[in-house]
Amino acid sequence: MRAGEFELIDKIRRRANVGPEIRLGIGDDCSSIVVPPNYELLTSTDLLLEGVHFCLDWTDLFSLGIKSVAVNISDLAAMGAKPVSLHLAVGLPANFSDEQVEQFLNGVFAGLECYEVSLVGGDTCRSEGPLVISATVQGICHKDQVITRGGAGAGDDLWVSGTLGDSGLALHFLQMNRPLSAFLAERHYRPEARVVLGQRLAIENLATAMLDLSDGLNGDLSHLLRASTVGARVELERLPLSNEFKDELRIDQSLFDLALCGGEDYELLFTAKPAMRDLLEQLSVEMNLSLSRIGEITSTPEFDLVMASGLIYQPQISAFDHFGSTKDKSRE
Repeated sequence: MRAGEFELIDKIRRRANVGPEIRLGIGDDCSSIVVPPNYELLTSTDLLLEGVHFCLDWTDLFSLGIKSVAVNISDLAAMGAKPVSLHLAVGLPANFSDEQVEQFLNGVFAGLECYEVSLVGGDTCRSEGPLVISATVQGICHKDQVITRGGAGAGDDLWVSGTLGDSGLALHFLQMNRPLSAFLAERHYRPEARVVLGQRLAIENLATAMLDLSDGLNGDLSHLLRASTVGARVELERLPLSNEFKDELRIDQSLFDLALCGGEDYELLFTAKPAMRDLLEQLSVEMNLSLSRIGEITSTPEFDLVMASGLIYQPQISAFDHFGSTKDKSRE
């Protein structure tokens, strides 16, 4: 029999470490966070639903706990913030055992430790249906350093961190009952939020606009362009692809669309002035993280994906949209 709600909450409270910014954590009606002078508190909430964002037939609960933290922290990284706190709410299926709950919580606390974030509150309840996970993260950033989606200007370079399409390729393999390599499994089940990169871009005033890639380059870039009221020209031959992705691409060219629309890469897509190119290349070397210049921002509202031949490319799949279709959209 699974532990009761109050016993579970007490167990979580005993494990929750709190950082210096936390005045009140778990145990009161609200948490209380101290914000330094001239800093702003940034807040983001994400919902993860079994059957929509993950499938328990394909992922272990420890990895799911880590991912539940990372994908939320990624939103703070996208604005240059330092992560501070996380509120976690879960709807646990009635048939979940204590061992399953423990595995999930172990993953959550591993993620919290990785990003030095405090668990300061949340809620637990029983779900008559699937597993439901809701996380709210908060971070702090100097008021003059917050990077939004709306700061891109014509002539800016367009950059992306890491490689694209690996998580989408992993999902493609899972749907085909193909085994995953260690690399693809890590990229899909345990994505890394680019927190340090986001803070460096903010503190050193290197980026003009930024967001994280959760729904795919094609869809997320559209969000940035709309917020900045600009257009873009993306050179497809410049897209950073991992060796494993390239190997599969030699067999099936149609997989290329996963680099554009696959989603769940959680890399940072940002714009920067051309004068920042040398500094960004130095930062890439210093962090041992690839930063690729994939195009430029234009003044016209068009968004063009340009092939090496100069022709415009049109993906055959679309970016992920929760309300775009009634069919099952399980991301795993």
